[in-house]
Amino acid sequence: MRKFTFRQLILTAILGISATIFVGCDREPSDDAVTAGFPTAGDVFLDGFTGGLEYLPFGGSRLDAFKVDEETFFEGTSSMRFDVPNVGDPQGAFAGAIFRSGQRDLSGFDALTFYAKATKAATINEIGFGQDFGENQYQVVINGLRVSTGWEKYTIPIPDPSKLTAEAGLFWYAEGAEGEEGDGYTFWIDQLQYEKLGTVAQPRPAIFGGEDRVEQTFIGGAFQVLGTQTFNLGNGSNQTVSAAPSYFDFSSSNESVATVNALGQVSVLTAGTAVISATIGGVRAAGSLTLNSVGEFVRAPIPTRPAADVISIFSDAYTNVPVDFYNGFFAPFQTTLGGANLSIGGDNLISYTELNFVASEFKNPTVNAADMTHLHVDIQVQSAVNPGDFVVIELGDFGADGAFGGGNDNSGRVTIGEGQLTSGQWVSIDIPLADFGLPARNNLAQWFFITEGTNPNEAGTITEILVDNMYFYR
Repeated sequence: MRKFTFRQLILTAILGISATIFVGCDREPSDDAVTAGFPTAGDVFLDGFTGGLEYLPFGGSRLDAFKVDEETFFEGTSSMRFDVPNVGDPQGAFAGAIFRSGQRDLSGFDALTFYAKATKAATINEIGFGQDFGENQYQVVINGLRVSTGWEKYTIPIPDPSKLTAEAGLFWYAEGAEGEEGDGYTFWIDQLQYEKLGTVAQPRPAIFGGEDRVEQTFIGGAFQVLGTQTFNLGNGSNQTVSAAPSYFDFSSSNESVATVNALGQVSVLTAGTAVISATIGGVRAAGSLTLNSVGEFVRAPIPTRPAADVISIFSDAYTNVPVDFYNGFFAPFQTTLGGANLSIGGDNLISYTELNFVASEFKNPTVNAADMTHLHVDIQVQSAVNPGDFVVIELGDFGADGAFGGGNDNSGRVTIGEGQLTSGQWVSIDIPLADFGLPARNNLAQWFFITEGTNPNEAGTITEILVDNMYFYR
């Protein structure tokens, strides 16, 4: 094995030097000839790097976050050292990189294992394998890996080893100090290798978190299936990894209604019902997606107001201001699911289900709407509209300090009643901003939709809506 210095690794990554040798041959190979496969070596870093390994930092990562450490190691004479920068470090916002080699056949292994420790107890944001700056077809990641100040062995199970016959992305990580109170730290990894443990057992794959989701949709609707794989390890613990869609074999119960490709991309083709399910290595994944397509989709009215007179929160017709989220998932009282996650025929929409309240937040920076006169939003109620039902729109202003909870926050509400809402049809809502009663609109930061959303027999229980074209205008 060849030990690479940091300088050598960077030069290898930048130059990408390779050589190809062409050899002439007068005879065709016989029919009995066997094509050589890719190398089956499992070592990545034992006491130095496996030959041909490249170190490729992510954009924005501190370039010198990694080096070979010959003073601290678990076994042998060296280890991999990773220095996570402090928040605000001018040389890089985080530490993160891919370690890539030539393609290998890893189908004979069942896990990537390593020993690790850190200068303090910490949580590594993302760590795994299968990233190669290409298609990342078989990417695997553990989110939030806890490390301590003592050496411990960690196992990242392979969701389905039979898929890894030509893998180049042997290891990757990404870690920042935001979750560590802004303070950087150092962690070490040693004895990084693929192993056949034989104790990676009881596979329990899942899609959609193991839930049986039901979605009403339209022709042209598109969905992305994401999944996980969970194994019981030799120490008795369970380990769950996020697994790329290519590990799964997907199926649709009615391909005339909806199809799903190898990347987990679902396309709705006609009206009707289809159920999307999946397996890994012949094991049925928990969870499914039932799609009830109601046919052709009618778009919301396309806005025609001049862009100079609009501050857009969500619309394909304008450039939106920076938005932190379209659903804060405020626990424990919020039930609302969804967000800006629906695209139909290239039209991006917000879809909310199980609605009781939900916030879009745009505080970085806040919005100065002092010169605006009205709020506009297009709403299509997907659930029934019964007498007494309503949707409340609430705006929140963070005050002169531009920060939540500074003692000068203000909010105001306007109620959209049943006479203004129609199930299954787009309704355009225009509200004078003065109706919200805010003393100032210089630091708007929140836009809520609120219903009762707890009992379908009570008023205010509109639970499913589509939203488009959220903006302020003058």
